[in-house]
Amino acid sequence: MNRIPLADVVKWLQAAGEPSRLRLLALCTEGALSVSDLAQALRQSEPRVSRHLKILSEGGLIVRMRQGQWVHYRVADQAEAASFVRGLLAQLDRSDPVILRDRAGARAAAAPRTERAAHGAESRLGRAIAGFITASGLSEPRGAVLVIGVSHPELLECAARASPRCTAVAPSRRAAQAARAFAERRGLSCRILKGAGVEPLGDADMVRLGEAFAAVLVDSSAGEEAFARTLQRARGLLAPGGRLWVFERYESLEGSRERVVEHPLARLRRLLGDASLVCERLSPLEADGEHVLAAVARPLVVAAAAEVGAAGPAA
Repeated sequence: MNRIPLADVVKWLQAAGEPSRLRLLALCTEGALSVSDLAQALRQSEPRVSRHLKILSEGGLIVRMRQGQWVHYRVADQAEAASFVRGLLAQLDRSDPVILRDRAGARAAAAPRTERAAHGAESRLGRAIAGFITASGLSEPRGAVLVIGVSHPELLECAARASPRCTAVAPSRRAAQAARAFAERRGLSCRILKGAGVEPLGDADMVRLGEAFAAVLVDSSAGEEAFARTLQRARGLLAPGGRLWVFERYESLEGSRERVVEHPLARLRRLLGDASLVCERLSPLEADGEHVLAAVARPLVVAAAAEVGAAGPAA
């Protein structure tokens, strides 16, 4: 029998030792559920449930995973943590009215979502992303459009609707196949390529693409270093006057940098600046249990020239 360090046991007890979080743990043993499902089951707001899930996840008791367009939570795979959860929940009366109501609520919430997913329906976050893209002016890019990453199909659809010359780079063969199937269902014309390396956009991809783009859309879930390199490469692919749209997970930008606390919004602005890009618009988007930062930027030289032109000739 494995002996568990005291610090781990204390961490697990602190994470689970709250009524709502204990109820969430019980639900996560039933299967993978989204924040929307869990919020409906507990009859609490999604932001409140998201905070509880974050504590459970940081405590190592549950894991976050993507299934298609949705983010789901389930009990951790790590043997010791999973054993702790099973032992803890074994003490619960499974016929307790609150537990029974939670389980019934979760099943009722998950059923329509499963039906929507089977027909390729949009997610709420996807609709928010599409709304941000449309509101920030992608409707007429006047040239080719590149999509880097295909985590949110609605982003791909926006790009393909905006330009008949749409190219997407998917991170894996499976992701590329799913994106092609989505494009076929929606009647979209888009060239979809499998990325040549482990990063969202590598040097080999730059050579293969071989053209400049009026718009580049980055749908990222990479770490900060890979994300920073992707921004640099994406800027290099922009045609004169081109613009860059960026969608990055909030939690990917939450870590500290050299012991200095930096807010994710400020970090994204800094990373854009490091890539010689000027941020025109920045907005947090939240739905389906995901927190995404959305931004639009232009190359620094183009932005500076536009400001000079607007100011007029010097006296």
